[in-house]
Amino acid sequence: MKFKNLSELKESIGKEATSPEWFEVTQDLVNDFANATKDFQWIHTDPERAKRESPFKAPIAHGFFSLSLIPKFIEDTVHVESAKMGVNYGLNKARFPHPVPVGSLLRCNFKIANIEDYGDNGVKATWDCAIEIKGVEKPACIAQMISLMFE
Repeated sequence: MKFKNLSELKESIGKEATSPEWFEVTQDLVNDFANATKDFQWIHTDPERAKRESPFKAPIAHGFFSLSLIPKFIEDTVHVESAKMGVNYGLNKARFPHPVPVGSLLRCNFKIANIEDYGDNGVKATWDCAIEIKGVEKPACIAQMISLMFE
């Protein structure tokens, strides 16, 4: 999805897209996320124990790890030539319907749900997002994310 400016982006409300590349969830990335968030629960960071004791028989990524990938997936998919910067504004809702085992491949399907003016040179965009796991019917994460973009 390529747009010349924010006005052109505003015309795309309701448009759906999918991030172009699958993203692999590695144990190193999960461990990095655990280090950043100080969430060291063994289900994420101890592969041997997870194989023995978890109902998933493998370590799984943190739910918030999946959620944190949404801005990356949108940035990989949407390009507004005139945009100088963008920031996360918040979430209206987020759910984690399916665990993400380490080694999974993820991508994001999203729809631009709403865009409204924000200040003199920006917009507030609401994105309906569903992160899918390759080969799994249920999504890893469903969220409505809000971001700001400025020219």
